[in-house]
Amino acid sequence: MTSLFSRLCFAALAFSCAIASGPSLAQSATIAAASDLQFALEELRAQFQSDSGKTIQVVYGSSGNFYRQIREGAPFQMFLSADESYVLQLSEAGLTEDEGLLYALGRIVIIAPHGSRLKTDAQLQDLSAALDSGRISRFAIANPEHAPYGERAEEALRHAGLWDALQGKLVLGENVSQAAQFATSGNAQGGIIAYSLALSPNVSALGEFALIPQQWHQALRQRMVLLKTANADVRDFYAYLQSAPAREIMLRYGFALPEDQ
Repeated sequence: MTSLFSRLCFAALAFSCAIASGPSLAQSATIAAASDLQFALEELRAQFQSDSGKTIQVVYGSSGNFYRQIREGAPFQMFLSADESYVLQLSEAGLTEDEGLLYALGRIVIIAPHGSRLKTDAQLQDLSAALDSGRISRFAIANPEHAPYGERAEEALRHAGLWDALQGKLVLGENVSQAAQFATSGNAQGGIIAYSLALSPNVSALGEFALIPQQWHQALRQRMVLLKTANADVRDFYAYLQSAPAREIMLRYGFALPEDQ
């Protein structure tokens, strides 16, 4: 299936891999952002550009990969992580201006494409039944080794007692956007992805989803921070993301807004 969503996912993955192999392609990249922000942040970026006339460039990928790239000198000026621990570690290493700000709390969903043999329910009961009956051959999540949404998917599946049964059937996305592509393409019966992606028109049109209880996994505390190289335009965008209009957009994409920092 060729779609805007698929092209965005593969473009983000290709760019992220290019950064890992060498810095030349990343010279113009100012912001590294977790891929669960792909649709919300594009809307925010467009609104900021319309209001200010300033253009901000963003690369999307897994937070763990971006953390390693920034440690190795990738020329980003701002980092929006899906896991605050990466930001705090960069702060401890002296690579950021401060410890940044908690900008959102994320959620995960189970999603299945239209026509799938898997039904989506919050308690993952049909996923359990589908595994028992052999209806599941492929199930997509982001790679837990470096993608926070993959880590939380693993935690939820372990809570439901399904992690072991899914071994050999998991399809791992490089980041949660790629996992969403796998889960909705018809090549997998379903998957666990970010709520923010499932709410986007690009993805919601492809299947059905259900929110997984947040008590089943550690909180997705998402933190953003300015790197010491941040220029004036990036600083303005950082401030804009804390504004009421920006927070309204984040709410529309399913993010909870933290009261504490």
